[in-house]
Amino acid sequence: MDNQEVLTDVPSNYEELKSSANRNANWRERLNAVEELGNWKNQKSIDILLHRLNTDAVHQVREAAYHKLRAFGEDVQMPERRKGELMKDVSKVLLRIKKSLPRDHKYEDFKDKLKKMRIDIYDTYEGDKGDEFDSWLEQTWSSLLRR
Repeated sequence: MDNQEVLTDVPSNYEELKSSANRNANWRERLNAVEELGNWKNQKSIDILLHRLNTDAVHQVREAAYHKLRAFGEDVQMPERRKGELMKDVSKVLLRIKKSLPRDHKYEDFKDKLKKMRIDIYDTYEGDKGDEFDSWLEQTWSSLLRR
């Protein structure tokens, strides 16, 4: 589809896009859904884009929703990058995961267990931190206190 062309009806895969836009443990899927919904100017798409703009934990998804809404002529503000914890009690969860591993575990063990146990946290921070994710996670891991 031409980038300039905006369709006003509802896409045939709307329900699938709606589900993808709300998939908590996959920021890439949410981003793709936002990009696709941004080609369909209708109230249903606008509502989903507004929800992603206002609630998504990953800045890249919020920013894409902002740009699509602006292209529709909506009066929205550029989202600010959130500071601190993006999800409730992340520090506690990370500490719990670290404590569940043997005392002499390696960073990769911690990273793997986080990904298996809490893909929602892993995915959200990976999406938000981008290329800085590994260094952020390793620094966070090393700073977590042991008993």
